[in-house]
Amino acid sequence: MRILWSRTLIERGLLAVALALWAGLAPAAEAPAQQPACPPKAAMPAPAQLQQLAARAQDRGLLWRVRHDGHTSWLYGTMHVSRLDWFMPGPEVVKALRGADKLALELDVLDPQVLAELEAGLKARDGAPALSAALAARLDKQLRLACAEADVARLRPEAQVLSLLAQAGRRQGLDPSYGVDLILAGAARAMGKPVIGLETPQLQLKDLVSDDPKEVAEAVDDGLKQLESGKAGPMMVMLADMWSEGRQEKLESYAQWCGCVNTPRERAQLKRMLDGRNPGMADGIASLLKQGDSVFAAVGALHMVGPGGLPALLRKKGYQVERVKFPVQTPPKSESKPVETP
Repeated sequence: MRILWSRTLIERGLLAVALALWAGLAPAAEAPAQQPACPPKAAMPAPAQLQQLAARAQDRGLLWRVRHDGHTSWLYGTMHVSRLDWFMPGPEVVKALRGADKLALELDVLDPQVLAELEAGLKARDGAPALSAALAARLDKQLRLACAEADVARLRPEAQVLSLLAQAGRRQGLDPSYGVDLILAGAARAMGKPVIGLETPQLQLKDLVSDDPKEVAEAVDDGLKQLESGKAGPMMVMLADMWSEGRQEKLESYAQWCGCVNTPRERAQLKRMLDGRNPGMADGIASLLKQGDSVFAAVGALHMVGPGGLPALLRKKGYQVERVKFPVQTPPKSESKPVETP
């Protein structure tokens, strides 16, 4: 789901906000009018709001320091959805990014070719078998409840569901448009640092979509059950709060409490999405480190935890990896109360 909103982000101009912010500019913005029944849409912060966000920025997530051949690099576990209040990175994260020679992400979300390949792979296929009438009706209902934009309906069915799941926290203030990876990419570009993709669009598409009608129907049904249960949004909030607080041990046990790994198929998919991809990303990071540069590698936080996470894999390769502990947070009064965690 991490890639479904890339084009929308650019169209809304949030990348331009990040770039202008780090370049010292002040872009003007105006929030669009909203229908009360619809989740709020992400809006670019106005200049005064950006100053407020910068003044109270706190370090969030999980950061590791990696030492190699006299150099220092970093691993940073991110969230692909976030809050406007979390728009600005904290001081330790900013310091680490400024000290790195390059930024490594799962994908270079600013590369037009990457976005074009993702768009081509996610759009509905001509002549593809249609969903059953019952499944299509359930999907259409969720699209209407989410007030999904027209471009979502033009995706493959399973991609539509993934997009809805990624947006499930919008009513609670979480939006893919504020994704941490996106802000880091814009900041790195504004600093003149290259952005490196650790994976290819083809690799991610292979795990997200299928040409097998049976697999498509199963994936759509699984996702719709999460949405219909009403738990997808609160679970997104829970995950985001755990990330914000740097609760590594809770993230490691994600599969035990998320309610999203209930069938053999779902368990196999999670294993493929994490354990199946982590070795390749670890090899990519190690390759960059061997070039002698300092790297800030930022990928989804669930790729960072457990014995198969990137810190553990880099330790096995001989690198010295240590967690950077952030100061205890003092949540601003404007933030919502954290969801009770297990």
